[in-house]
Amino acid sequence: MKDLRRYLVLKYIQYLVLSSSNAVSTFLGLLGSLYTIIILQSAKVSSKSTAVLISSLAKADVLVAVSVVSEVVLWTFGAGVPSTAFTSALLQNLLTANSHVSCLLLSCVAFEAYLITFFPTESRHLRTVKNARLTSRIIWILVMAECALFQMDDLLKASSTSAPTHSPCVSRFHFSSAAAALLRSLSYFLGILLRIVNVYIYYKIFFSMSNR
Repeated sequence: MKDLRRYLVLKYIQYLVLSSSNAVSTFLGLLGSLYTIIILQSAKVSSKSTAVLISSLAKADVLVAVSVVSEVVLWTFGAGVPSTAFTSALLQNLLTANSHVSCLLLSCVAFEAYLITFFPTESRHLRTVKNARLTSRIIWILVMAECALFQMDDLLKASSTSAPTHSPCVSRFHFSSAAAALLRSLSYFLGILLRIVNVYIYYKIFFSMSNR
C-alpha cells in the first residue's frame, strides 16, 4: 500500500500540480504505472474499489506508451515513414485523452478517500468494486468519445483546406470545429475545478487526521 500511495502522489504531481508534462515526469509516470500494474496482480493486494480505480489509472498510461513509441519510430525512420497530419493529431489526442482520464480517476480516488475519512459507514454501499468498475468504464467511454471528436475535427481541418467553399466537408468542419472548441473550453475549466476540489479534499483530510 505504501508503494501505491507513492504512485498516487507521483500521478497527482504529474497531472494536477505540473502545468504540463515533461520528459522526466512522463518517464517516471510510465515506470510507476508498469510497477503498479505488476503490484496489483499480487494476491497480497485485496480487490477493493480503490485498487480498481488505481488499476485503471495505471492502464491509462498505455496511451502515453503508444504515443511515445510512435514518436520514436517516426523520428528513427523519419525518411521511410511519412508523418501525416492525421498521425500527428492522433498522437497528440492520445496524450490529451490520457491526461483527462488520469485527472478524472485521480479525482475519484480523492473523493473515495474523503468518504472513507468522514463517512466510512454511510458510504460503504457506494465504495464497491462494481461501482468503481462502472465509474472507470464511464470515464473511458466519455474520454474516448472526446478523443474521437478532436480527431475528427483535426481531420476535417486538414481536408477543408483543399475543399470547395460550399462543399459538405466545409459545413461539417464548421460544426465539428465549434463542438471541439466548446469541449476544449469545458475540459479546461473542468481541469481547473478538479485541481481546486482535490486540494480542498486533501486539505480537509490532512487536518482531520492531524486533529485525531
